[in-house]
Amino acid sequence: MQSSEHMTITTGNDRPVTDPNNGIFGALLAEQDRWALWAPVFVGAGIVLYFTLPAEPDLLTATMPAFAALLIRCVWRRGVIAMVVSGVALAVTFGLCVAKLRTEFVRAPILERKLNNVVVTGFVRRIEQRPSGGPRVTLRVTGFSERVRADWPHRVRVRFLRPVAGVLAGSHIRVRASLAPPPRPALPGGYDFARRAFFQGLGAVGYTFALPETVPAPEPLPWQLHIAAEIEQLRQRIGQRVQAVLPGDRGALANALITGERGGIPETINDAFRDSGLLHILSISGLHMAVMGGFVFVVVRFLLALFPAIALRYPIKKWAAGAAMIAAFGYLMISGGALATVRSFLMISIAFAAIMLDRQAISLRNVALAALAMLVVMPEGLLDPGFQMSFAAVVALVAAYEAIRDRRRARPPDVQRGAVIGLALVFGGIILTTLVASLAVAPIAVYHFHRSQQFAVLANLVAVPVTNFILMPAAFLTLLALPFELERWPLIVMGWALDILVWVAHAVAGLPGAVTPVPAIPTLAFALCVIGGCWLVIWRRRWRFAGLAAIAIGLALTPLRNAPDILIGAEGRLVAYRNPDGRLTAIGRGGTFALSRWLQADGDGRDTKTVLKGINRRCDTVGCIGRTHGRTIALSRYPSSLRDDCVRADILVLTYRKPHDCAGGRIMIDRTDLRIGGPHVVFIEPDTTARVFSVDDVRGKRPWVLSPRTRLTRKRQRPATAKPTPPSGQ
Repeated sequence: MQSSEHMTITTGNDRPVTDPNNGIFGALLAEQDRWALWAPVFVGAGIVLYFTLPAEPDLLTATMPAFAALLIRCVWRRGVIAMVVSGVALAVTFGLCVAKLRTEFVRAPILERKLNNVVVTGFVRRIEQRPSGGPRVTLRVTGFSERVRADWPHRVRVRFLRPVAGVLAGSHIRVRASLAPPPRPALPGGYDFARRAFFQGLGAVGYTFALPETVPAPEPLPWQLHIAAEIEQLRQRIGQRVQAVLPGDRGALANALITGERGGIPETINDAFRDSGLLHILSISGLHMAVMGGFVFVVVRFLLALFPAIALRYPIKKWAAGAAMIAAFGYLMISGGALATVRSFLMISIAFAAIMLDRQAISLRNVALAALAMLVVMPEGLLDPGFQMSFAAVVALVAAYEAIRDRRRARPPDVQRGAVIGLALVFGGIILTTLVASLAVAPIAVYHFHRSQQFAVLANLVAVPVTNFILMPAAFLTLLALPFELERWPLIVMGWALDILVWVAHAVAGLPGAVTPVPAIPTLAFALCVIGGCWLVIWRRRWRFAGLAAIAIGLALTPLRNAPDILIGAEGRLVAYRNPDGRLTAIGRGGTFALSRWLQADGDGRDTKTVLKGINRRCDTVGCIGRTHGRTIALSRYPSSLRDDCVRADILVLTYRKPHDCAGGRIMIDRTDLRIGGPHVVFIEPDTTARVFSVDDVRGKRPWVLSPRTRLTRKRQRPATAKPTPPSGQ
């Protein structure tokens, strides 16, 4: 006979399970109401599994595991083990399936190679203003030059390097531009713009000095593009009205907060907001959507409460929630629909829907529902740093809110507080919110951006109240006043608030040690921090603190990054290698963007000019020589330098095709290797052996990765002897 301390629980299928106080299965069953919160986590794990595959699976291979897991779920249902294992398998395989289906849905042609002075025609889909020069225009392509015989991209993005006027969304234009496939990462495992462009439908990017020409369209404007063009034109008109009242930087900032167009903000201001931990204020996300929707909710409910005949007979709280949901949708439409904004809209809509259904508005279940919806519709968004940081901050804040709420319910009611205590609680809440959100996003910021802001709490202590109580209400009043041409006074108030935010950003960013560069961390360390964080915030019982152990192990692994000893740029004109002190020195010319990425991954705060003047290097007009780990590196720009380089160099980098009579270099990387694989890295082992990897070795054979045959066809390569040799006098 069992004692009262070891009673049994029936799961509903007549199988007894041990009491929650005895064993892991009982603990799992005791928190069965939290199981649903793991659904987006395991669906996300399936999406990550898909994107880490070395080769693209066919549709049947990617979808059959989900059907098999569903069958297992239907057949194997008895007991806790069955529920957990089959549920996890179903969620992971479902994530893999939706990621593959999304890839097939957005699959479109990609430009095969770089093209100069190509004529492209198309409908203007989006116009993004830039701080200098002309705008960046996205075109829905209707035609290419006759010499482009392959399938042309459906969508391209062109940067105009001179101001352009009179181009509207939806118009059909023709322009002569230089286009190229979306660029690859600067180093293996780095940010892959080509993958992001693939899911955005971009098949080429480029630039032009020419002015566009409006031409008749060969086909009617598609209805989807017509709706998008109308919204885009509305955003343009709002931006023009805003900047007419607030010219300069203040207008660019106000436009970013109202229409989501951040292209006009100077880079100096972006850097100040980033270094001070205030960049989230410039990106329309949860803070802005919550303030905007909450302001509408409070105002509508207050106005309805002024009429007792309505307030006493009808559910005005639900009416206010419906009005706030409509306002949030309108704000989403005019704000550009960025990923963070869509996430915020889903979250705020679920919260207001919960109010309308008499359910709890703020809960982890609502966050999980929004995350699951986002992952199903746009699974590629999981790899976006903004998506990760946004959900990490929201999950941590909601979990902290739930913990505080549960503790307050367990205590007797508080006595009435004075004004001073209330004000202290407001600022204490801001500090707590900033600390919780900062800790939640810190591993993500380090993993993706390799930097840490030290004084974000100080900056947010001033910026958040200004944003909540002045800036965003003024933005809402501006939107209300625009149809009546009364936007001047709300915008002036916005300008005052923006002046305060800019001053705070520059003041905090200018403090000594405000930003600390951090070297890249291993993916395993990042994964352990994420898993530990999920374990900590999802469970309620004491075993949730095991998540702290996983986070601690992840933090302990962060210094164990295996950094490459030699990095080679995409065109072979720039090579970086490590000095005896472990820092990089660069040889060659050009490629400063790639070099800045390499330094960022190293947590090295030096500028590129300093690195290009490093030690252990010698350069002349035909090439450069450097040494690292006892190895000689030679960068050869012209074949005339090969006589010495082939004999002395252990690692030889050529900006042209390798000759057949150069047998000296143990490792030789030429123009063809770089075109096929992209940037290369070399790891030198303690026994002086070397391992060579290219970017595409890590990316694998995926739809957004051009195959080697595609990169090298359609253009006959010149022989090495045809490369021009500099005059003997150089």
